[in-house]
Amino acid sequence: EFCIAGSAEKEDSARMKRQVTDLTVTTIIQEPYTMPKGSELEGYCVDLLKILANKLGFTYNLKLVKDGTYGRQDPDGKWSGMVGEVVRSEADLAVAPLTIIATREKAIEMTKPFMQTGIGIILRKEIVSAEASFFEFLQPFAKETWIGILIAYLVTSFCICMAARLSPCEWSEPQSEDNRFTLLHSLWYSAGALTLQGAGPQPKALSVRVISAIWWLFAVVLLASYFAGLSAMQGSDNTQLSIETFEDLANQDVIEYGTLRVSSTFAFFKYSKNSVYRRIYEHMERKQSFVASMEEGIRRAQEGNYAFIAESVSLDLAVARYCNLMRVPEVIGMRGYGIAAHLGSPLIKNLSVAILQMSESGDLDYLYRKWWETT
Repeated sequence: EFCIAGSAEKEDSARMKRQVTDLTVTTIIQEPYTMPKGSELEGYCVDLLKILANKLGFTYNLKLVKDGTYGRQDPDGKWSGMVGEVVRSEADLAVAPLTIIATREKAIEMTKPFMQTGIGIILRKEIVSAEASFFEFLQPFAKETWIGILIAYLVTSFCICMAARLSPCEWSEPQSEDNRFTLLHSLWYSAGALTLQGAGPQPKALSVRVISAIWWLFAVVLLASYFAGLSAMQGSDNTQLSIETFEDLANQDVIEYGTLRVSSTFAFFKYSKNSVYRRIYEHMERKQSFVASMEEGIRRAQEGNYAFIAESVSLDLAVARYCNLMRVPEVIGMRGYGIAAHLGSPLIKNLSVAILQMSESGDLDYLYRKWWETT
């Protein structure tokens, strides 16, 4: 049985080599899958294609798709982009982050996925409120300011204690009575001033009263500044939103959002029967908030009040590269990227087997780490 299976696989490989000599492969510019390097191309998909060519023994000519799109079917049933070039036999293969979906499978054949992904959201960190912290009450002042206040508190308390001990007005009976302004009481008295409550007994000596008056004036100005900053911080939080899911995004109208018009992500929302996803699609159609490329979507997310919806793998790269961006935790619509060929192509089976072998041997993980970590 194993001999028969092995001979059948060899026959398939030999048949493919006889039928295929030099392949025309179409791709699209998108980091880190395919990127220009001088007059040549490099990236994850370029390395993947090289390994597959060595495994299966074919040569190829790599070119960029003419219209710069992945592929969308118009009302007349005609396909654009890389899918259209494969359908019209202008290219034998399409090697790119091409999502495997049912509508494409009807027009072309696709291999087993070489990468798994889903649909996610990225947006600027500043427009999304963070979770409440236990030390949030310290935010009106910087760390250096709080340290300065602590030092001023300790120094003032020490000065009050020393002035009270040196001034005869604070001593009723120096021989038999202790001074009321001990260091502990001075600390307590200064702390009472910070809360505008006060703490008795009150000083009698003029020198101690002057120090106390300066400290009380400082406390009034400090508290006024603190509560003004706290109010401003809480007021600004009212314009921030907590977006953890796609439903949170659909339920607000402050942040604009969109996706690539000619993409599988667009098709996912367009044909979804989920009420939340339908609302997202209808909002994007009504506002015409689509972008023409991944680069434009990432740029709009960086520049303003915009949430960009796309494949999570590509968004993770953008988040790693730009520190002012964050990805929403929820990922939906898990799917895979595959290589496309025309219907009935003898390439698909052998390419799928080779991709599975690369997955089992760790080659796909190596390519991912190589291009995601270095790019």
